[in-house]
Amino acid sequence: MDDSAAEEPIDPATIGERDAPPVEEKPYKILFEANKCIGAGKCAEVSDNWTLDLSTGIASPEAYFIGEDDLADNVEAAAVCPAKKDRGVIHVIDRATGEEIAPDPEGDGTVSVDW
Repeated sequence: MDDSAAEEPIDPATIGERDAPPVEEKPYKILFEANKCIGAGKCAEVSDNWTLDLSTGIASPEAYFIGEDDLADNVEAAAVCPAKKDRGVIHVIDRATGEEIAPDPEGDGTVSVDW
């Protein structure tokens, strides 16, 4: 086995793409760092796509792949997430470009997951 492949970092923008709907149907996707969710519930307050499970304290999206009609409230959910010192654990990715739309704390479109 070639160990060099194991050392390459995973591109977060590629996660979930194997079984994804066509980009033309759902041009955006949600990446969620659930292990860093602090259970504030801000996402569920602003987006119907997000639900906070009171028994676990973890939020979850109803859909990970979304269209234009669901973009604005998921961007808002990413923007209001206070986890990771207000950098957020909800990431909205443009599937065509691989760029992060929200929260985009660096302002350069790189996906801001911590792994």
